[in-house]
This record gives sequence, structure tokens and C-alpha cells, in this order.
Amino acid sequence: QVQLAESGGGLVQPGGSLRLSCAASGIIIRFSTASWYRQPPGKQRELVAAVSSSGRTNYADSVNGRFTISRDNAENTVYLQMNSLKPEDTAVYYCKADRRESEYWGQGTQVTVSS
Repeated sequence: QVQLAESGGGLVQPGGSLRLSCAASGIIIRFSTASWYRQPPGKQRELVAAVSSSGRTNYADSVNGRFTISRDNAENTVYLQMNSLKPEDTAVYYCKADRRESEYWGQGTQVTVSS
């Protein structure tokens, strides 16, 4: 019954910006920990950013200062604002929600930063 739907990915030039959206159903983001992960080509999936139910945020060192995770509780949606994009940001980006001992994943959205 839980569904996470990512959108907003695409092709962007270095230095550009994108905003990813994760629309949730069957789970209330306000009561959950929401995260963005990414998987670059040929590499393992890695944590990019997370926001807790209390609103506390954490970022990977590689994106700190460039990316911002946020929630819209009324829309039950998590966002990832990505600025100053670099070619090494190219990856499939996944939304994840955690509630107690359960975790739920979206299907992913492709972000490509050209060089």
C-alpha cells in the first residue's frame, strides 16, 4: 500500500540546478524519516540526504552546501533541491521512507549532468 513516486530528473549542464520530488502515499512523511539515495554508474547506492520526523537534516559531504532536502507536509512530498551540479552527481536518484523497522523505496529517477 506504500508508494513513493520520484520525478524531476533529467539532463542538465554542469553548474545547473534540478529539483527532485517524491510524492508519498500509504505513509505519512511527517511521521517518517525520508531520504534520498543515489547510485552512480558502476557504483553502489549511497546516501545523499535525509530528514527526520523532527525536521533534522543530514547530508553527504559530497553534496553539503549544494543540495537541500525538504518536506511539504500538506502535500506529503519530499524534495531534493540540487544546485551547482557536477558531472559526478550523475546517478539514478531514489527516495526512501522509514517508519519504525520498515523501509520503502521509490523506483528512481535519472539525473545526468553533462560535461
